[in-house]
Amino acid sequence: MRIIGLAGWSGAGKTTLLVKLIPALAARGVSVSTLKHAHHRFDVDKPGKDSFEHRAAGARQVLVASENRWALMTELRGGPAPPLSALIAQLAPVDLVIVEGFKRDPHPKIEVHRAANDKPWLHPEMPGIVATASDVPPPHALPRAALDDVEAVAALALRFAVEPARIWPESG
Repeated sequence: MRIIGLAGWSGAGKTTLLVKLIPALAARGVSVSTLKHAHHRFDVDKPGKDSFEHRAAGARQVLVASENRWALMTELRGGPAPPLSALIAQLAPVDLVIVEGFKRDPHPKIEVHRAANDKPWLHPEMPGIVATASDVPPPHALPRAALDDVEAVAALALRFAVEPARIWPESG
């Protein structure tokens, strides 16, 4: 399993790119999982559902399963968010994990930059940026793919992805 990140300001097009990148990689025979950082309170459950009621009653974990999928929800109950390395360790093995967000973590990242956003480039201040996907040429010499060239971004992702143990030696 290898890991690559997509990092950029809100509105740069990370999610739009990721949704196109997954099938492009799958067409190359690459199995993909994703890990998304949420900066806000979120819930994958709905009030009134049994699983929601289990959590509301105080369960630390609730696993919901069917013949189509299963989901494990873990309540932190005010505790600290787990580090990226611990979250990746929870995933079933795949060829490539694409991380959206977690831009301050040390894993390799492709910076997603859109000029219309009028935001500064993350590189070189942000750690781990190894390439860019942008709609304008960057002010640096890192490898670049056009933001709308999904095949070129896929090639960058595969080129720069690394095993988690290379980033977090204690995990491997």
